[in-house]
Amino acid sequence: MIVIGIILYTLQLIQTAHASFGDNSPYYQKCKEKCLLLNCTEDGLNFLNEYIPQPAYLKALLWHCEDECKYECMWKTTEAFDRRNWRTPQFHGKWPFIRVYGVQEPASVLFSLLNMYAHYTMFKRFKKSVRSDAPYYWLWLSFSAVCINAWIWSTIFHARDLPFTEFMDYTCAFSIILMSCYCMSIRLLPVTRFYKLVITASFLAFFVNHVAYLSYGGFDYGYNMKVNIIFATINVIFWFAWSMWNRRRQPYLWKCAAFFSLTAFSTILEIFDFPPILWTFDSHALWHLSTAIICPLLYSFIIDDCTHLRKQEFLDKSA
Repeated sequence: MIVIGIILYTLQLIQTAHASFGDNSPYYQKCKEKCLLLNCTEDGLNFLNEYIPQPAYLKALLWHCEDECKYECMWKTTEAFDRRNWRTPQFHGKWPFIRVYGVQEPASVLFSLLNMYAHYTMFKRFKKSVRSDAPYYWLWLSFSAVCINAWIWSTIFHARDLPFTEFMDYTCAFSIILMSCYCMSIRLLPVTRFYKLVITASFLAFFVNHVAYLSYGGFDYGYNMKVNIIFATINVIFWFAWSMWNRRRQPYLWKCAAFFSLTAFSTILEIFDFPPILWTFDSHALWHLSTAIICPLLYSFIIDDCTHLRKQEFLDKSA
């Protein structure tokens, strides 16, 4: 129950805010207004002729004139707060980060890539270790594909926070949770062909409806967070309880229980939110690092489980 409490509390804390103390401060607002007036066209997209030419890599990452003003004023405001010994402010729900060649959150980008690499590496190990005729072989291949896709979009979003990249990051992150619940439903419950069709259609319909709802009328952060809380909690409860219940008959299930416990506990990093170290490493980036570290534990369980089930299936046919 401690694990579940951590999930619920943490997911409530990490809800994205569009406005923060930093970007709401008069200092920031006046700075941005002056910058836009002196350097940008009326639509805020292009620079006036007098402005210093923008590097090609910033153009490639769609850093428009207004974005440059926001970035410049973010640091001026941060320095003004620091001179007054005030707490480092957030801007639009995020800490100030030093961008690297236009990349907004370099540490989160690096660790998202590390997660993608971990899933891809374990995906190849799974294909090498498990025969294609093993039970749930294609189920777990699909799970890996969903995870790899989600971490690709996490990388893109942390590289450049735009409405579209944010939408893709949020929906793909949820796809991991939902896919894990789907795998749980197929693996843990009695399976018939009809049941597979019903549960697959239900999960697919829910995801499509979820994405469609978030696509229209503005992104509903509150709704998205509630859905994530519900499915993440169900996910951890059932995987952990099933692993503990069957651990004597299938000793390798300790890996499943350990993975979901560590996943839940790793979200503590989101609770202890702090300004980024060296303006680069914040708690969210470190959380991404932790999920990459424990990724092999999950796949080790998956490989052992498929191998065990194939062996059991062979013994049952031989009996």
